[in-house]
Amino acid sequence: MGFFDKLKLGLQRTKQLLQTDIRDLFKSGDILDDNKLEQFEARLIRTDIGVAAAEAIIGELRSKHFGRTVVLHEIWATIKDTLRNILRGTDGTTWDSEKPLSPLRFAETKPTVILVTGVNGTGKTTSIAKITKLLRSQGLSVMLAAGDTFRAAAVEQLTMWSQRLGCPIVTRPSGTDPASVAFAGCEEALKAGVDVLVIDTAGRLHNQANLMKELEKIRRVIDKKIPGAPHECLLVIDATTGQNGLNQAEHFSKAAHCTGIVLAKLDGTAKGGVTVAIRQRMGIPVKYVGVGEQVDDLELFNPDSFVDALFDEAG
Repeated sequence: MGFFDKLKLGLQRTKQLLQTDIRDLFKSGDILDDNKLEQFEARLIRTDIGVAAAEAIIGELRSKHFGRTVVLHEIWATIKDTLRNILRGTDGTTWDSEKPLSPLRFAETKPTVILVTGVNGTGKTTSIAKITKLLRSQGLSVMLAAGDTFRAAAVEQLTMWSQRLGCPIVTRPSGTDPASVAFAGCEEALKAGVDVLVIDTAGRLHNQANLMKELEKIRRVIDKKIPGAPHECLLVIDATTGQNGLNQAEHFSKAAHCTGIVLAKLDGTAKGGVTVAIRQRMGIPVKYVGVGEQVDDLELFNPDSFVDALFDEAG
Protein backbone atom coordinates (compact mmCIF):
# COMPACT_ATOMS: atom_id res chain seq x y z
CA MET A 1 0.00 0.00 0.00
CA GLY A 2 1.43 3.39 -0.98
CA PHE A 3 1.23 6.64 0.98
CA PHE A 4 -1.98 7.81 -0.65
CA ASP A 5 -3.78 4.49 -0.09
CA LYS A 6 -2.70 4.33 3.57
CA LEU A 7 -3.67 7.94 4.11
CA LYS A 8 -7.01 7.50 2.41
CA LEU A 9 -7.72 4.49 4.61
CA GLY A 10 -6.60 6.36 7.72
CA LEU A 11 -8.80 9.35 6.95
CA GLN A 12 -11.83 7.23 6.14
CA ARG A 13 -13.82 8.21 9.23
CA THR A 14 -12.95 11.89 8.92
CA LYS A 15 -13.93 11.77 5.26
CA GLN A 16 -17.21 10.03 6.02
CA LEU A 17 -18.11 12.67 8.59
CA LEU A 18 -17.36 15.45 6.14
CA GLN A 19 -19.14 13.95 3.19
CA THR A 20 -22.25 12.62 4.88
CA ASP A 21 -25.11 14.58 3.38
CA ILE A 22 -22.73 17.28 2.05
CA ARG A 23 -23.95 16.59 -1.45
CA ASP A 24 -27.41 17.49 -0.18
CA LEU A 25 -26.06 20.90 0.81
CA PHE A 26 -24.42 21.57 -2.53
CA LYS A 27 -26.83 20.37 -5.18
CA SER A 28 -26.01 21.42 -8.71
CA GLY A 29 -28.41 24.10 -9.87
CA ASP A 30 -29.21 25.45 -6.38
CA ILE A 31 -28.15 28.93 -5.32
CA LEU A 32 -25.39 29.04 -2.68
CA ASP A 33 -26.90 30.89 0.28
CA ASP A 34 -26.16 31.61 3.94
CA ASN A 35 -28.05 28.56 5.17
CA LYS A 36 -25.91 26.16 3.12
CA LEU A 37 -22.70 27.86 4.21
CA GLU A 38 -23.67 27.79 7.89
CA GLN A 39 -24.50 24.10 7.73
CA PHE A 40 -21.23 23.30 5.96
CA GLU A 41 -19.23 25.34 8.48
CA ALA A 42 -20.77 23.30 11.31
CA ARG A 43 -19.76 20.07 9.57
CA LEU A 44 -16.21 21.29 9.08
CA ILE A 45 -15.86 22.18 12.76
CA ARG A 46 -17.06 18.69 13.75
CA THR A 47 -13.91 17.24 12.15
CA ASP A 48 -11.82 19.41 14.53
CA ILE A 49 -10.50 21.37 11.59
CA GLY A 50 -10.71 24.45 13.80
CA VAL A 51 -12.91 27.52 13.72
CA ALA A 52 -10.27 29.64 11.96
CA ALA A 53 -9.78 27.12 9.14
CA ALA A 54 -13.53 26.61 8.78
CA GLU A 55 -14.00 30.37 8.57
CA ALA A 56 -11.25 30.63 5.95
CA ILE A 57 -12.95 27.98 3.79
CA ILE A 58 -16.38 29.56 4.18
CA GLY A 59 -14.86 32.96 3.41
CA GLU A 60 -13.43 31.67 0.13
CA LEU A 61 -16.71 30.00 -0.80
CA ARG A 62 -18.59 33.20 -0.02
CA SER A 63 -16.15 35.30 -2.03
CA LYS A 64 -16.16 33.08 -5.12
CA HIS A 65 -19.55 31.38 -5.18
CA PHE A 66 -22.11 33.12 -2.94
CA GLY A 67 -25.37 33.91 -4.68
CA ARG A 68 -24.37 31.93 -7.73
CA THR A 69 -25.64 28.65 -9.08
CA VAL A 70 -23.81 25.73 -7.45
CA VAL A 71 -21.30 24.00 -9.70
CA LEU A 72 -20.18 21.12 -7.51
CA HIS A 73 -16.68 20.56 -8.86
CA GLU A 74 -15.93 24.30 -8.53
CA ILE A 75 -17.09 24.28 -4.91
CA TRP A 76 -14.80 21.37 -4.06
CA ALA A 77 -11.89 22.91 -5.95
CA THR A 78 -12.16 26.03 -3.77
CA ILE A 79 -12.30 23.97 -0.58
CA LYS A 80 -9.30 21.87 -1.56
CA ASP A 81 -7.21 24.86 -2.66
CA THR A 82 -7.90 26.66 0.63
CA LEU A 83 -6.88 23.63 2.69
CA ARG A 84 -3.72 23.07 0.67
CA ASN A 85 -2.66 26.68 1.18
CA ILE A 86 -3.20 26.41 4.95
CA LEU A 87 -1.27 23.15 5.22
CA ARG A 88 1.64 24.29 3.07
CA GLY A 89 2.14 27.34 5.25
CA THR A 90 4.47 30.21 4.50
CA ASP A 91 7.52 29.35 6.62
CA GLY A 92 9.21 27.05 4.13
CA THR A 93 9.18 24.03 6.45
CA THR A 94 6.40 22.02 4.86
CA TRP A 95 6.48 19.41 2.17
CA ASP A 96 8.98 20.07 -0.61
CA SER A 97 8.30 17.97 -3.70
CA GLU A 98 11.91 18.52 -4.80
CA LYS A 99 13.28 17.03 -1.56
CA PRO A 100 10.82 14.29 -0.63
CA LEU A 101 13.09 12.00 1.40
CA SER A 102 12.65 13.75 4.73
CA PRO A 103 11.03 16.84 6.17
CA LEU A 104 13.67 16.99 8.91
CA ARG A 105 16.31 19.68 9.27
CA PHE A 106 19.67 17.95 9.39
CA ALA A 107 22.77 19.37 11.05
CA GLU A 108 25.75 20.34 8.92
CA THR A 109 27.94 18.04 11.00
CA LYS A 110 26.92 14.76 12.63
CA PRO A 111 24.95 13.97 14.66
CA THR A 112 21.55 15.47 13.98
CA VAL A 113 19.74 15.46 17.33
CA ILE A 114 15.98 14.87 17.43
CA LEU A 115 14.16 15.38 20.73
CA VAL A 116 10.77 13.66 20.96
CA THR A 117 8.13 14.65 23.48
CA GLY A 118 4.41 14.33 24.13
CA VAL A 119 1.66 13.37 26.54
CA ASN A 120 1.49 9.84 27.94
CA GLY A 121 -0.38 7.40 25.74
CA THR A 122 0.02 9.31 22.49
CA GLY A 123 2.13 6.59 20.87
CA LYS A 124 5.43 8.38 21.45
CA THR A 125 7.69 5.35 21.81
CA THR A 126 6.15 3.59 18.83
CA SER A 127 6.50 6.78 16.79
CA ILE A 128 10.22 6.90 17.67
CA ALA A 129 10.57 3.34 16.40
CA LYS A 130 8.77 4.27 13.17
CA ILE A 131 10.96 7.34 12.62
CA THR A 132 14.07 5.26 13.27
CA LYS A 133 12.96 2.63 10.77
CA LEU A 134 12.29 5.33 8.18
CA LEU A 135 15.68 6.98 8.70
CA ARG A 136 17.51 3.67 8.55
CA SER A 137 15.70 2.81 5.32
CA GLN A 138 17.33 5.96 3.91
CA GLY A 139 20.77 4.61 4.80
CA LEU A 140 21.28 6.71 7.94
CA SER A 141 22.79 5.37 11.17
CA VAL A 142 20.64 6.06 14.23
CA MET A 143 21.25 5.93 17.98
CA LEU A 144 18.50 6.11 20.61
CA ALA A 145 18.63 7.62 24.10
CA ALA A 146 16.00 6.43 26.59
CA GLY A 147 15.27 9.64 28.46
CA ASP A 148 11.98 8.46 29.97
CA THR A 149 13.62 7.27 33.18
CA PHE A 150 10.51 7.62 35.32
CA ARG A 151 8.81 4.64 33.70
CA ALA A 152 10.88 1.46 33.60
CA ALA A 153 8.57 -0.02 30.97
CA ALA A 154 9.40 2.86 28.64
CA VAL A 155 13.12 2.06 28.73
CA GLU A 156 12.38 -1.62 28.20
CA GLN A 157 10.08 -0.89 25.27
CA LEU A 158 12.59 1.41 23.57
CA THR A 159 15.38 -1.12 24.18
CA MET A 160 13.27 -3.80 22.54
CA TRP A 161 12.77 -1.56 19.51
CA SER A 162 16.48 -0.78 19.31
CA GLN A 163 17.21 -4.50 19.18
CA ARG A 164 14.59 -5.12 16.50
CA LEU A 165 15.83 -2.22 14.39
CA GLY A 166 19.52 -2.97 14.94
CA CYS A 167 20.58 0.37 16.38
CA PRO A 168 22.47 1.22 19.61
CA ILE A 169 20.70 2.70 22.61
CA VAL A 170 21.89 4.69 25.63
CA THR A 171 20.10 3.86 28.87
CA ARG A 172 20.51 4.67 32.55
CA PRO A 173 18.88 3.24 35.71
CA SER A 174 15.30 4.17 36.56
CA GLY A 175 15.07 7.52 38.30
CA THR A 176 18.19 8.98 36.67
CA ASP A 177 17.98 12.67 35.78
CA PRO A 178 16.66 12.67 32.18
CA ALA A 179 18.98 15.54 31.28
CA SER A 180 21.99 13.40 32.20
CA VAL A 181 20.70 10.66 29.88
CA ALA A 182 20.39 13.19 27.08
CA PHE A 183 23.94 14.38 27.77
CA ALA A 184 25.26 10.80 27.77
CA GLY A 185 23.41 10.16 24.52
CA CYS A 186 25.12 13.16 22.93
CA GLU A 187 28.52 11.95 24.14
CA GLU A 188 27.98 8.45 22.76
CA ALA A 189 26.58 9.72 19.46
CA LEU A 190 29.63 11.95 18.95
CA LYS A 191 31.97 9.11 19.84
CA ALA A 192 30.22 6.64 17.52
CA GLY A 193 29.86 9.13 14.66
CA VAL A 194 26.21 8.25 14.02
CA ASP A 195 24.11 10.33 11.66
CA VAL A 196 21.11 10.80 13.96
CA LEU A 197 20.50 10.70 17.71
CA VAL A 198 16.84 10.35 18.76
CA ILE A 199 16.17 11.22 22.41
CA ASP A 200 12.99 10.06 24.12
CA THR A 201 11.52 12.06 27.01
CA ALA A 202 9.02 11.19 29.72
CA GLY A 203 5.40 11.58 28.76
CA ARG A 204 3.85 14.50 30.56
CA LEU A 205 0.76 16.64 30.65
CA HIS A 206 1.12 20.09 29.20
CA ASN A 207 -0.04 21.65 32.50
CA GLN A 208 2.68 20.00 34.65
CA ALA A 209 4.96 23.00 35.18
CA ASN A 210 7.85 21.09 36.79
CA LEU A 211 8.04 18.59 33.95
CA MET A 212 7.82 21.33 31.35
CA LYS A 213 10.78 23.03 33.07
CA GLU A 214 12.59 19.71 32.85
CA LEU A 215 12.17 19.83 29.08
CA GLU A 216 13.82 23.22 29.04
CA LYS A 217 16.72 21.82 31.10
CA ILE A 218 17.14 18.91 28.68
CA ARG A 219 17.36 21.34 25.78
CA ARG A 220 20.02 23.40 27.56
CA VAL A 221 22.12 20.33 28.35
CA ILE A 222 21.94 19.06 24.77
CA ASP A 223 22.92 22.46 23.39
CA LYS A 224 25.88 22.62 25.78
CA LYS A 225 27.27 19.34 24.44
CA ILE A 226 26.28 19.82 20.79
CA PRO A 227 25.86 23.54 20.03
CA GLY A 228 22.70 24.22 18.07
CA ALA A 229 21.07 20.95 19.10
CA PRO A 230 18.43 19.67 19.26
CA HIS A 231 18.01 20.31 15.58
CA GLU A 232 14.44 19.05 15.65
CA CYS A 233 11.97 18.79 18.51
CA LEU A 234 9.04 16.63 17.48
CA LEU A 235 5.79 16.63 19.41
CA VAL A 236 3.78 13.42 19.14
CA ILE A 237 0.04 14.09 19.17
CA ASP A 238 -2.71 11.49 19.21
CA ALA A 239 -5.04 12.45 16.36
CA THR A 240 -8.01 11.03 18.26
CA THR A 241 -7.71 13.81 20.87
CA GLY A 242 -8.81 16.43 18.36
CA GLN A 243 -8.78 19.99 19.69
CA ASN A 244 -7.13 18.82 22.93
CA GLY A 245 -4.15 18.04 20.73
CA LEU A 246 -4.03 21.68 19.72
CA ASN A 247 -3.88 22.76 23.37
CA GLN A 248 -1.00 20.33 23.91
CA ALA A 249 0.85 21.74 20.94
CA GLU A 250 0.61 25.30 22.23
CA HIS A 251 1.99 24.51 25.69
CA PHE A 252 4.69 22.10 24.56
CA SER A 253 5.85 24.50 21.90
CA LYS A 254 6.65 27.13 24.51
CA ALA A 255 8.70 24.77 26.68
CA ALA A 256 10.39 22.63 24.05
CA HIS A 257 10.41 24.97 21.03
CA CYS A 258 8.74 22.32 18.90
CA THR A 259 9.71 22.31 15.25
CA GLY A 260 7.28 19.71 14.00
CA ILE A 261 4.38 17.41 14.75
CA VAL A 262 4.12 13.64 14.48
CA LEU A 263 0.39 12.98 14.19
CA ALA A 264 -0.11 9.45 15.50
CA LYS A 265 -3.21 7.25 15.22
CA LEU A 266 -4.62 9.13 12.25
CA ASP A 267 -6.29 5.89 11.20
CA GLY A 268 -9.65 5.27 12.77
CA THR A 269 -10.46 8.82 13.88
CA ALA A 270 -13.11 11.29 12.79
CA LYS A 271 -10.90 14.13 14.01
CA GLY A 272 -8.23 14.16 11.31
CA GLY A 273 -9.11 17.79 10.69
CA VAL A 274 -6.98 18.72 13.72
CA THR A 275 -4.04 18.49 11.30
CA VAL A 276 -5.29 21.67 9.66
CA ALA A 277 -6.02 23.42 12.96
CA ILE A 278 -2.51 22.77 14.29
CA ARG A 279 -0.86 24.03 11.14
CA GLN A 280 -2.94 27.20 10.97
CA ARG A 281 -2.98 28.19 14.63
CA MET A 282 0.52 27.12 15.64
CA GLY A 283 2.55 27.52 12.49
CA ILE A 284 4.14 24.16 13.33
CA PRO A 285 4.27 21.81 10.35
CA VAL A 286 3.04 18.24 10.57
CA LYS A 287 6.11 16.30 9.48
CA TYR A 288 4.97 12.69 9.84
CA VAL A 289 1.63 10.91 10.13
CA GLY A 290 0.99 7.49 11.65
CA VAL A 291 -1.52 5.58 9.55
CA GLY A 292 -1.43 2.16 11.18
CA GLU A 293 0.03 0.03 13.96
CA GLN A 294 2.95 -1.55 12.09
CA VAL A 295 6.48 -0.12 12.26
CA ASP A 296 6.25 0.76 8.56
CA ASP A 297 3.01 2.69 9.03
CA LEU A 298 4.60 6.12 9.25
CA GLU A 299 4.65 8.43 6.28
CA LEU A 300 6.06 11.82 5.43
CA PHE A 301 3.27 14.34 5.55
CA ASN A 302 2.31 15.66 2.13
CA PRO A 303 -0.37 18.40 2.20
CA ASP A 304 -1.48 17.65 -1.35
CA SER A 305 -1.98 13.95 -0.66
CA PHE A 306 -3.73 14.74 2.62
CA VAL A 307 -6.31 16.96 0.92
CA ASP A 308 -6.75 14.56 -1.99
CA ALA A 309 -7.30 11.64 0.43
CA LEU A 310 -9.82 13.67 2.39
CA PHE A 311 -11.86 14.64 -0.67
CA ASP A 312 -10.88 12.02 -3.24
CA GLU A 313 -14.48 11.19 -4.10
CA ALA A 314 -15.84 14.70 -3.83
CA GLY A 315 -16.69 16.88 -6.78
